[in-house]
Amino acid sequence: MEYSIGEVARMSGLTSRTLRHYDEIGLLRPVRTADNGYRWYGRRELLRLQRILFLKELDVPLVQINQILDGEQDDVAALRRHREDLIAHHDRLGEVIATVDRTIADLTGQAHLSEEEFFTGLVSRREDLRRDLEARYGTGVREQFANADTVTGQWTRQDYEQAAAQGRRLLRRLSDARSSGMTPDSVPVLDLMTEHYQGLRLLWPADAAAYHAFADIVTEHPDQRAMIEEIDPLLPLWLATAIRAYAVRRLGHGLAGKNSDVSPNGVDSA
Repeated sequence: MEYSIGEVARMSGLTSRTLRHYDEIGLLRPVRTADNGYRWYGRRELLRLQRILFLKELDVPLVQINQILDGEQDDVAALRRHREDLIAHHDRLGEVIATVDRTIADLTGQAHLSEEEFFTGLVSRREDLRRDLEARYGTGVREQFANADTVTGQWTRQDYEQAAAQGRRLLRRLSDARSSGMTPDSVPVLDLMTEHYQGLRLLWPADAAAYHAFADIVTEHPDQRAMIEEIDPLLPLWLATAIRAYAVRRLGHGLAGKNSDVSPNGVDSA
């Protein structure tokens, strides 16, 4: 059985315009296009659309969704992987929501929240990031995080709140830079990225190569991308470019043995 673009839009909750866009970028092709230009979709196309929506729920960019789906051959195995990702995402959100609920109870006098409980969901998200980094870049990440724990292990609730607030303020400043038309590799933006790099090193002492690679985390890790998109939906890709530019211009990534304007302190000497 075939379904018109209008019927697919109604079933999926998308607009016909969105479905036409998916066709134009090669993400979801109709099974056929009639002489009058009407698009028609079959069961296989509907299954692909379902997987697209699953991955969008995980904040995976459309370009990456296309690559993922085009590389899948086994529909059942693919759905099982998506199910596992959704469950993991659900569990992470549940932990954060529970922490927020406990904090509200503490602030309203309904219950007392210990310092350890206050950070339950936040620590879980940090551990999730650590596991992602370890899977990408090897077990050395584990030791790097352990070293960083010697610094943050003594932090109080106020320390964490201040660090989070500083991070949000920096993201807003970066968003302002982006919206004003500054390029990610401009000097004022690179100056801002010094704060970003130093803030990251409190949690993960990344070197130039690791910081350059962290740009992928900004766009691909659901929690990291969502956190940045809360400030500015267009910021993740721009920020990822700025991270790579900073790693090259200020940290010397990829410039070993070449003449460069990078100083030992990570600041342009020019």
